[in-house]
Amino acid sequence: MNCPLFRVKVRYQFPEGSELWQDTGFQGFAPSGVSIKQPKKKPRNAELTNIQKEENRQISQVRVEVEHQIGGIKRCQIVVQRFRNWVDHYVDDAMETACGLHNFRLTHRRGKPTGQFGTA
Repeated sequence: MNCPLFRVKVRYQFPEGSELWQDTGFQGFAPSGVSIKQPKKKPRNAELTNIQKEENRQISQVRVEVEHQIGGIKRCQIVVQRFRNWVDHYVDDAMETACGLHNFRLTHRRGKPTGQFGTA
C-alpha cells in the first residue's frame, strides 16, 4: 500500500488464515493469505441483490460494534493525541493500557456489555 503523505511503501503482514474487515475505500487492497470481508458497492445503473444487501448488513453490524469499542478506547486521550515519546515499545504499552482500562470499564459498569464484542 502506498502512503501518499510520506511517499513510503507500507507492507502489512497478517498471520495466515486471518480475516481482514475493510472499508470500501480499500478496494483492491488484498494481502496474500487473508480472507477479506468488505461490503459490496452498488453497481452503476443497477441494484444490489437481496443476498448482497443482507451480507452488507451483517458486515455493518460487526463494523459498528468495533467502531464503538474503538471510541471507548479513545476516551484515554493518550491514544488520541500525538504520542511524543520515542521509546520503541511505549506506544504499544499505551495502547494496551488503554484497551485494558476500557475492558475494566465494561466489566465493572452497571448491567452487562451489549453486542457481539463485549470487550476490546
